[in-house]
Amino acid sequence: MPTDCISYQESGYFSMLINDYLNEKPELKALYHRFPNLESFKLQLVEKGNNFSDGGGVNGKFKREILVSVLEKQYESISISKETKQNIHNLIHSNTFTITTGHQLNLFTGPLYFLYKIISTINLCKELKTEYPEHNFVPIYWMATEDHDFEE
Repeated sequence: MPTDCISYQESGYFSMLINDYLNEKPELKALYHRFPNLESFKLQLVEKGNNFSDGGGVNGKFKREILVSVLEKQYESISISKETKQNIHNLIHSNTFTITTGHQLNLFTGPLYFLYKIISTINLCKELKTEYPEHNFVPIYWMATEDHDFEE
């Protein structure tokens, strides 16, 4: 661990439940499918790859073709980077996976938090590409703009 970082557990900010999850306590393993570490991604890639293979029909390649077609249409009147174009193009291939983050709008958080989430997702895609070079990873940012009423 870098010497210039304080772990979540040592920060004193998070609950015991969160600390137990981060410490991968055996008692909590029944509550989640896989802990998000690089080793677990290998199993996740196999599982998700089987769900979205090139099988055709309403599954696999057909879903990917629809997704790419819709994204290309949405972006056709917008100037986008080469990386964005490549990411959209990569989604057609069965060896491409998305890494998604999102943010629900609320009154008391600033832009730094969602920028951190976006940057972390982009960096995770790069790290996964290094670890699993036979796969492509596309960062996705989902903005929960329709869920911001005061009643909640």
